[in-house]
Amino acid sequence: MTTALIADTRRVQRHLRATEYEYFQPQPTGRAELPDAHDTAERLAHMACEILAGTRQIDQLARWTTEDVFRSIADRALAAAQARRRSGTAVARIVVTVIRTVISEPRDGIIEGVTLVRIGARTRAVATRLEGLDRRWRATVIALL
Repeated sequence: MTTALIADTRRVQRHLRATEYEYFQPQPTGRAELPDAHDTAERLAHMACEILAGTRQIDQLARWTTEDVFRSIADRALAAAQARRRSGTAVARIVVTVIRTVISEPRDGIIEGVTLVRIGARTRAVATRLEGLDRRWRATVIALL
């Protein structure tokens, strides 16, 4: 084989490996193929607040978030639990109520929303970014403000 032919063969093999890799990556999904984003944003905000309050298990959030978001909320929940333990505060049943959710769609298959949530006597805002991946919404950002 000539060196030019060997170089062409290697380039084709490299291209095939990249294509196979991309095939197994999460595939973007348009909004028409996804469930209602408004309900999903509300549900995720509600779940995240209950997890941070210590009344819900973190595992219930795993399928709805990316790995980075899951890890971030898990770290915050652990810190909150340690703070409650240090202060001697028992985990009481804290009522979390969703007040209102506003969403916008900057691009097809991407939703950004803000949910106002009442946690006990306080009102907080939860910002979320949902992306349609593999025909379901996945949170790529959840920020409790």
